[in-house]
Amino acid sequence: MADPVRPTVLTPYLVGDRIKLKKKHACGGLDWEVYRIGADLGLLCQTCGRRIMLSRREVARRIRRRVKTPGGE
Repeated sequence: MADPVRPTVLTPYLVGDRIKLKKKHACGGLDWEVYRIGADLGLLCQTCGRRIMLSRREVARRIRRRVKTPGGE
């Protein structure tokens, strides 16, 4: 249940955003691309192409940083 004193602010993500997570994937990759947005985020491993679904809260906990994309922000 959400704490009324400290509201949860989740980072907005867009399809195509690239992020770097704290732990390596089994293939050794750290970079992921957001391919689906909803209650969960769909992430695509940039090394092996594996797709996973993580809750927004789990992504917020695991993210290290956003990766700059060519021509992006």
